[in-house]
Amino acid sequence: MSTLTTAPPTDSTELRDRIRRFQDAQAAIKREVGKVIVGQDQVIENVMISLFVGGHCLLTGLPGTAKTLLVRTMARTLGLKFNRIQFTPDLMPSDITGTDIIEENPGTGHRTWTFVPGPIFSNLLLADEINRTPPKTQSALLEAMQELSCTVRGNHYSIDPPFLVLATQNPIELEGTYPLPEAQLDRFLFNTVLDYLAADDELRVLDLTTTTHLPEADVVTNGEEILEFQQLVRMTPVAESVARYAVALVRATRPGQDGGSPDFILKYVNFGASVRAAQFLVLAGKARALMHGRFHVSYEDIRALVIPIMRHRVLLNFHAESDRLSSDDILRRLLEWKPAPR
Repeated sequence: MSTLTTAPPTDSTELRDRIRRFQDAQAAIKREVGKVIVGQDQVIENVMISLFVGGHCLLTGLPGTAKTLLVRTMARTLGLKFNRIQFTPDLMPSDITGTDIIEENPGTGHRTWTFVPGPIFSNLLLADEINRTPPKTQSALLEAMQELSCTVRGNHYSIDPPFLVLATQNPIELEGTYPLPEAQLDRFLFNTVLDYLAADDELRVLDLTTTTHLPEADVVTNGEEILEFQQLVRMTPVAESVARYAVALVRATRPGQDGGSPDFILKYVNFGASVRAAQFLVLAGKARALMHGRFHVSYEDIRALVIPIMRHRVLLNFHAESDRLSSDDILRRLLEWKPAPR
């Protein structure tokens, strides 16, 4: 069976040590974040996969589901430079990227332009309620998310990696919001949904937050080590058959693609997922495999990631809206229609 990989031999002592450190670090991150965040295990795992892949994550959830707290806790645990932007209707692009100001030298009176960096120059950026600002300001994030850079007054500035955007949005308040452009949505690796907690978990939240002792997470890693983890993830092998399965799932979401789409896709979907979805399925599958103690990507990894990776990439038509179907419903049907090969 052929594999798609650039990995060195697996009997390398150095490689085994790097894998062991990766698994120790991700377990420590989960433990420390779990001191503050109750439940939401799947959401935490998706955020960690985004970090190890070098992608960005969109957190969708109702008010009070600890979206902001999760991002703050993750930044502290990772030892990264953290900034937060509260998106509002009057936010300007320069409020995100930074701007040039004129400074005067008191001694000579000579004036020069000086660039003052904005909050985008960080390692972990929380874009809070990203859908509350107009598209012009939303697009200021686009170049940074894709190119690790921004342009101000014609000058190009690079952002030091690692760089991770965690954006939050409220799915129920539509008045005064601006839906994210499709091009920007496609830049997000995941669209992760935070739901209400179970009753026992809510009770634990009360125990943690209504007493004099406030839980605090400890630092377990740093930016330099995270960049090494990202390289390690890319070295993880994936069998060609698994990669073909990921591609087949993505292509099946496109109506009329090779005539291989099921009837419910033809009926309910306007536009399917992009090539970037297949790239992210394989990359995220590599990170998930390592996090679960395996050294190759399985069909289970791909299937577990289909919904959070493709729910914001599959655009439904009015038939789906009239039948009250969401993209999650369509993707669940797709997974039933195309089970993993035996």
